[in-house]
Amino acid sequence: MLPSEAELQLLFASLNNRYFNGAVPDCRLAYNERFSNSAGRITYGRKPLLVELSPKHFRKYPEALEETLLHEMVHAWCYDRFRDTGHGANFRRKMRECGLTSIYHDLGHMRPGKESSRRYILRCESCGFELLRRRIPSKLASCRRCNHRRYDPRFQLTIHEIVETRPVDGALRQAASAARRR
Repeated sequence: MLPSEAELQLLFASLNNRYFNGAVPDCRLAYNERFSNSAGRITYGRKPLLVELSPKHFRKYPEALEETLLHEMVHAWCYDRFRDTGHGANFRRKMRECGLTSIYHDLGHMRPGKESSRRYILRCESCGFELLRRRIPSKLASCRRCNHRRYDPRFQLTIHEIVETRPVDGALRQAASAARRR
């Protein structure tokens, strides 16, 4: 069972005292069920900073929760001290001080908890560029590849609804053998 958000705050305080002498700024901790490809994320530009964690990953790998939280805390510490948001030298140095050997850990990809039943493709008929969207855009949009400025009706994206998905048996094998024949 996952710790509650209140228990996460206690873990945060404990790690903050142990590894940072209390120097990590306040962070709001929350679970985000939508995370499928990421175990954790920090969002800058808010007070307090927001650290979101993937409950899907930690139900399967509960032992990785503390390390992931510590990773996000190093981001918060680097941002507070250096305005550094990446995995640069300051980040790697502090990670080593905390006893973490890698900036990444592979928790795999988790299936989304709730698959979207409707998806849309936005397509530029001029250049063929496509975007996949969960929702229909709220306003007209044009292709950024064809026109980098603002909306241009000459390059308006057409909206196509995906109404069915089905597995295609052998499609990869057929494509590979067709590529070999060329």
